[in-house]
Amino acid sequence: MSRQRHMEVIESSEFVTIGELVRLTGARYSTLKFYTEEGMLPFEQAAENLTRRYMRAEAIERITLIKQLKTAGQSIPQIKETISQDLEKPAA
Repeated sequence: MSRQRHMEVIESSEFVTIGELVRLTGARYSTLKFYTEEGMLPFEQAAENLTRRYMRAEAIERITLIKQLKTAGQSIPQIKETISQDLEKPAA
């Protein structure tokens, strides 16, 4: 069984686990797993132990956007479309 990292360490880490994202965002584990499986929450696979790692800042931003879109009444397919359009925009 692995030990949890302290919040100070998590908040300064470039990559976090799904469990750490739960702690950072207050979202449910099952919700984040669903977003991951639906391609709404990108991750990298650590080759050495096959752990999914999320870029902390980008993941928090994406989760916040998804929550806002859900609050605005968008369905999951609509949110996925909004996210894909947002990713296609050229950087300013």
